[in-house]
This record gives sequence, C-alpha cells and structure tokens, in this order.
Amino acid sequence: MLGLLRTNEVDRGHLLLKEIQSKHDFSPDVVTFTSVISGYCKLGRMEEASYLFNEMFCSKTKPNLITYNVLIDGFGKAGDMESAAAIYDEMLLRSCLPDVVTFSSLIDGYCRKGHVEQGLKLWHEMGIRNLCPNEYTFSILINALCKENKLKEAREFLSQLKWRNIIPQPFMYNPVIDGFCKAGNVDEANLIVTEMEEKQCKPDKLTFTILIIGHCMKGRIAEAISIFHKMLSIGCTPDTITVNSLISHLLKAGMPNEANQIVLIVLEKNLGSGLSSSTKALAPMDIFVAL
Repeated sequence: MLGLLRTNEVDRGHLLLKEIQSKHDFSPDVVTFTSVISGYCKLGRMEEASYLFNEMFCSKTKPNLITYNVLIDGFGKAGDMESAAAIYDEMLLRSCLPDVVTFSSLIDGYCRKGHVEQGLKLWHEMGIRNLCPNEYTFSILINALCKENKLKEAREFLSQLKWRNIIPQPFMYNPVIDGFCKAGNVDEANLIVTEMEEKQCKPDKLTFTILIIGHCMKGRIAEAISIFHKMLSIGCTPDTITVNSLISHLLKAGMPNEANQIVLIVLEKNLGSGLSSSTKALAPMDIFVAL
C-alpha cells in the first residue's frame, strides 16, 4: 500500500483499500485510510480525499491527528479554506487536539489566500494553547507579511527568534532582507544580515544576490562589489543571476574595468558557462584591456 502511494499510484492504492474492505476477515485501519487520503491530498484531489474521509466513519474507523492534518493541509493548498476550517472544527468537536502542524497548515492556507490577519489570529491562538511555532510557521507569516509590504511586522517576527528554541535559517531572513532592499533601505537590510551572522546563521546564495542587487539599485556599487567578494571568500558560489546582475549594473554605471574584473574572477573559477551573451562579449579581450 505505502509503496504504491510513494510512486503516486494512489488510485491503485484506493483499489487495494476497497479490496481489503470487501474481505470480511480484514478491515483497513486508520493508517491505511490516512495513507490513501494523504496521497489524494498531495495530488490536490480533495473530492476523493473527502470521500475516503467519510468512508472512515462508515467503517467505524476513528481518524487521528495525522488524518486531520493532511486534510487541512490539502484543502489549504487547494485554496478551500472553508473546508479546511470545517475539518479543524470537526477535529475539535471530536476531542482531537491540534498541534503545530495543524496551525501551520491553517496559517499557510489563509496566507496563500491573502488573509494574513486570519493567519495572525491563529498564531495568537497557538500561544493560548501553549503550542510553540516552528521555523516553518515563522517562515509562512514572514513571507506573507513581506508580500503585503508590512516589513516592520515581519522584522518583529525575526526579533522573536532569539526567544524561541529555533535554529535560524536563511530562508526566514531573505524575504525581509529583500523587502528592505526593494524599499531602498539597504542599511536595514545590512543590519539584518549582521543579526543573522550573530545567530550563527550563514547568508546563502540568495541572501548575497538580494544584497548585491539592492546595493546596485541604490547606487552603492562599491559595496555591491565588496559583498560579491565576501560571497566568494566564504565559499558561496554565485549563480548566473548574481553575476549577470552585478556586471549589468557595473556597465550601466560606466564601470567597464570593474565589470571586466568580475568576469575574470568568474572565468578563473569556471563559473562562466551561464553568463549572458553581452557579458561573455567582455571576455577575453576586454579583460586584458582593463588590466
């Protein structure tokens, strides 16, 4: 059964479930039902998942926390928050207590629909229930707040990390750094990166790319170049977006020599296979002119 579901053959898994039901000597348990329901939810086939959920009750099989969680997550990702909320209400009615996964799925669903305020209400409900959010819960709300340009609120969520037993990850910081860079406040973005590093959270490729582009857009080209060198010094390999963005801004700023130097560094590190045609046009002749 589980082997079929792992290969996305959920329909065959459902047929096997029916076969088990047809035999009086065997009765599918909550794990069997939940496995097939989860398979349908992952495929976004919520009608089939709901049908099986109802079948559980007909067969007098009691859903467990995992059953409710996969359904809530499935409806949330399908954009059907009315059904997700109904499943949540039903689990409470049946005295099945929600956990951090339940709330994270609900918050994610509401944020996907643009209902961030509802997501924040659920965040506070978690606190009332003494449930600690995990890094995924934080990331969902931080992303959602940044999309609505509520950078101050997103920044406050980052500040809460030091009070939580959570290991900070770059994906939690990057949306906020990006938001401040796009707002032209690169000083605040730099401050957030410093806080990251103080928490032993190393900036990743996306962090550096956001910073480089943000500083270039602000006209702080020298700092962008410095960030690029720092990126290389810690062994973080830039991708073509990073390199092409920096070189493009250098050329627009009338700094062909500096652009040539970046190209030379990239070629020396064998990173040049994905450079744009305009970038490649600088090498190798322009490099030697610059030198």
